[in-house]
Parts: sequence; structure tokens; C-alpha cells
Amino acid sequence: MATTKRDYYEVLGVPRNASSDEIKKAFRRLAREYHPDVNKSPDAENKFKEINEAYEVLSNDQKRAAYDRYGHAGAQGGFGAEGFGGFSDINDIFNEFFGGFARAGAQARRGPRRGADLRYDLKIDFLEAIFGAEKEIEVVRNDVCPRCDGSGSEPGTSPTRCRTCNGTGEVRRVQQSILGSFVNVATCPTCNGTGEVITTPCRQCGGRKQVRVTRTLVVNIPPGVDTGTQIRLNGEGEPGVNGGPPGNLYVVIHVAPHPFFRRKDEDIIVEVSINVAQAALGDEIEVPTVDGKEKLVIPAGTQSGSVFRIKGKGVPHLRRNTRGDQIVLVTVQVPQSLTAEQKRLFIELSKTLGREVVPQQEKGFFDKLKDAFGV
Repeated sequence: MATTKRDYYEVLGVPRNASSDEIKKAFRRLAREYHPDVNKSPDAENKFKEINEAYEVLSNDQKRAAYDRYGHAGAQGGFGAEGFGGFSDINDIFNEFFGGFARAGAQARRGPRRGADLRYDLKIDFLEAIFGAEKEIEVVRNDVCPRCDGSGSEPGTSPTRCRTCNGTGEVRRVQQSILGSFVNVATCPTCNGTGEVITTPCRQCGGRKQVRVTRTLVVNIPPGVDTGTQIRLNGEGEPGVNGGPPGNLYVVIHVAPHPFFRRKDEDIIVEVSINVAQAALGDEIEVPTVDGKEKLVIPAGTQSGSVFRIKGKGVPHLRRNTRGDQIVLVTVQVPQSLTAEQKRLFIELSKTLGREVVPQQEKGFFDKLKDAFGV
């Protein structure tokens, strides 16, 4: 069963007395909307063909007159031989969408572009992370060639306009498809989109406009950094292209472990041992901190696993002028060997303490640790 064609004026959405300019304007608007390379709906291609067929007839004075008098049958006289004759206008529309994008890409390649960012992994020790430090690093990166000042050409010479693309940075090829001829725009293979060809390359950089250099930089490490902290050095990345700004260098910190200090956020943890007499009778001991030794009072009857907090002896906060605390975990060390006198004293002591086993009811070691950190 044959499909009934719609009225061509209805297809373009114009009145029957529309001028040639009105018909062309309506066609271009609809062709942009329903071009298959732009509109991905299932019926876009059929609508696009219908729009083109209507324009093919109504844009031709003789075909339009025959259509106005005899309808679709009158328009068939010359339609089949020419096919999609409106594709001269379609190519203009296609170039508006895709040629324009390609031109924008070519201009972007020739315009200023920011340089790439770089990464440097820096290992520091535990105390440097706590108090900050100043470190020198060596970074290998590209830099603007000092001989040609980034032009790529030997001093005294200049790049020439690319003959392949005539300086546009792009080449165009006409391709045929079932919908007509299309212009394919691609980056010029000769100049790689720059529009210029270096005929006399710089002897130092070989025309690459950049050279590899090793730069010595000073990194100021603030107090309180931790593994994974990134320090940004503005403008110390790869140089920009075509006058664009340089990228940044990101120094990623890795903190080496300490022999006995441990860190949890802004708190520092240290474990110390006391003997049974100190635990039973109490004592004043010296505890190591990152600032030096600090006195800590051990109350009588201290149990193994007890947790004490020394205020303000932890890690400095990165964003405010305060410090965390030092957490002291106390373990009671039971002697593994005794002298004869010590053994005699412990026997006498044991007689006064009794030998009844009492179930443990108070918080254990890990519970106390959780309490110390408020978790």
C-alpha cells in the first residue's frame, strides 16, 4: 500500500504564497533540526528526506508551478533524475555544524593552551611532618627552548605557511553518501593543525619548541602534613603552548613511620611499660613526646592497658593554630626472671593478697583506647 505524501507547503510550514526567501529560511531551519548527524531520533532520517524533497520542488519555479497546478504528480516530471538537488544548501548546514566545530578545534590548537600539571612524590620523616620542613627537590620537565624562545625555528628564520592547508590547520575532503555529498574536515597531517611548517628547525630543540631540563625547587612543608597531602607549586608544571600559562607542580607527601610514635589524625600515640611496683604503688615517670620528655603521674593501682592523655603534645592542625594530644598507653610488665630476694618478697606479698580468681568487669584495653579517642 502506497504511503500518501504530505503537502510540501505543510512539510516546510510555510503558506502557499510564501516567497523564495521564506521557503529557503524554513528549509534551513528544519534541515538543521532533523539532519541525521544531529538528530538521533528514529524518524529523523525520513523527516529529513521529506523536508529535502519538499524544498527540491518548492525552490524550483517550474516544479513549484507544476506542483501548484497538478499536485505531487505534476512535480514528478523532473524530480527523479536530479535526486536530492537541495544538497548544496545541506552542505552549508553541515558545515555550520561540523565544519564549524572542526574550525574551532583547529583554532584551539593554534591558540594559547595551558601547560600540563606534574606530580612529584616526596618522602619525609615523621618529625618533619609534625613540625614542617624546607626541602629541595629536583624536577625533570619540559621548558621553553632558550635558543629559539619557543618558536621551533633557528634564530634568524621563521616558520612558513603550510602549503597543504594554506595555513588553516585543517584539510577538507568531499565524501558521497546516500544523503548526498558531505565535507569531512580533518586536522592537517603536514602541520598537525598549527598552520605553519618549520623549514629550519632550531638546533637545540630540533623544532620541538621545548627542551628537557632539571629544575631545583624549594618546597615549604607546613606543620601537620600527612601521607597523601598535596602541596601545589603554581606555575612549576609543563610550559604552556602558544603563549598559554604553565601548569602546576603537585608535591605528594609520603611520611616514613617512626620507631615508636604512631599517629591518628591529630593525636600521637606512644606505648610505655612500667613494672608491677610502679603500677601498684604509683609513680612519676618521664614519657617521650615529639617535643622531648614530659612528666606523667601514674596513680597507684594502675592497670595494664590504662590510657592517659597529655594535652597539646600532638600534631599541629593544618588550618588552625592548635595541636592534638599525645595518648599514652601503659602496659604493666611482669618480670620473667627474679633474683632470690625478689622471689622471696613476691612470695610474702602473695600470702597477703590471696589467691581467689575474680572475673574482670572493668573496661578492657581496647575499650579504654576507644574512650581515649572518643569513638
